[in-house]
Amino acid sequence: MPAVIDSSYFVPRFASALAYGSYVRTGTDEQQRRWNQVYEAARLTQLQRQLVAGFVRRMKILVFSGIWCGDCIEQCPLIERIAEANPAKIDLRFIERPREGELIPELRINGGNRVPLVVFLSEDDQWCATAGDRTVHRYRAIAVRKLGAHCPTGIVPPEKEELEATLSDWLAEVERVQLMLRLTPRLREKYQD
Repeated sequence: MPAVIDSSYFVPRFASALAYGSYVRTGTDEQQRRWNQVYEAARLTQLQRQLVAGFVRRMKILVFSGIWCGDCIEQCPLIERIAEANPAKIDLRFIERPREGELIPELRINGGNRVPLVVFLSEDDQWCATAGDRTVHRYRAIAVRKLGAHCPTGIVPPEKEELEATLSDWLAEVERVQLMLRLTPRLREKYQD
């Protein structure tokens, strides 16, 4: 069970974080090209778009990222595609991982400052979940290619099957948090549903 995270840590970071397009524009021309090629290759199916369009609770998603990071290049555009399917209910923002210091201990993955690190918040800034740095399909694909000191570069987009599977993994996590928000007594009482 993850440590309890004080939501006040996220409020100022979310406020200063950038929307996807603005975040990508902070990168070099080559970094932007890499992010854009994955974004262009990623597409939700009609059923996936319908699922996300049916979300009724507002949620905030804060992604600690690295514009330079191969894993971020190959996964963050997928999260953007999910958010685009229901911008009225999903507020997605990106923030560069702190370079001078480390992430707070509660956000470190396997003892490190790994990104992307995705934090899910309720509409009233309550911490709901943390996910990252890779989904299960992303880990499987990398393991198949090479078990060793391999680091994704983002130079070429992931294979179509890996991209679709990783997109499905991220969608499942977003849906899980949406269902958590939909079923929580606090919000059900607020909305009388």
